[in-house]
Amino acid sequence: MFITFEGIEGCGKSTQLALLAAALQERSSPVTVTREPGGTRAGDAIRRLLLDTSAPGLDPLAELLLYLADRAQHVRETVKPALAAGRIVLCDRFSDSTIAYQGYGRGGDVARIRLLDEVARDGCRPDLTFLLDCPVSLGLERVRTRAATPEGTDRLEREPDAFHERVHAGFLKLAAAEPDRIVVIDSRLPMRENGARILDETLRRLAAGASR
Repeated sequence: MFITFEGIEGCGKSTQLALLAAALQERSSPVTVTREPGGTRAGDAIRRLLLDTSAPGLDPLAELLLYLADRAQHVRETVKPALAAGRIVLCDRFSDSTIAYQGYGRGGDVARIRLLDEVARDGCRPDLTFLLDCPVSLGLERVRTRAATPEGTDRLEREPDAFHERVHAGFLKLAAAEPDRIVVIDSRLPMRENGARILDETLRRLAAGASR
């Protein structure tokens, strides 16, 4: 089963992914934890380039193609082999982030981005996605608190609030279009409460898949 976690900066998705991974491992489920950009040696290099604040002038098309190059390598090297081995793959960001950030956030052609993404992911599609939803003001406050100083934030986290508002709206559009796949979680609720809901939904989907 391929499960992704999505959301704006500071939404808490990485924390919830870690909680779910620990809960599944306690049940002796084989779990692979990965992320985008990253998840491979090449992907880690791409991640450094994408998030490096010393290179803020990255062209939007170049940025998009770097994310897709990372995805192509990630799918072939990490995700597909893990799924073929019968593992549960938990991924911090995937295609929805590309559409939300490079499409809605940057104002890119969403239809074209979807076509390019389809090539990059090579038929690999999440079975379940958890969208950790929170107001942009709260998410950015969390990021800035975590970073301690503005210099501790990455290139995307430093984008204007209006950019993050567009990304947030984009995520909600994606969730409305695919309610069976994308489960929206209110990240303003207590962390453990959300963790329990995410675990319950995951176990329910796993059981449903096993019964087919």
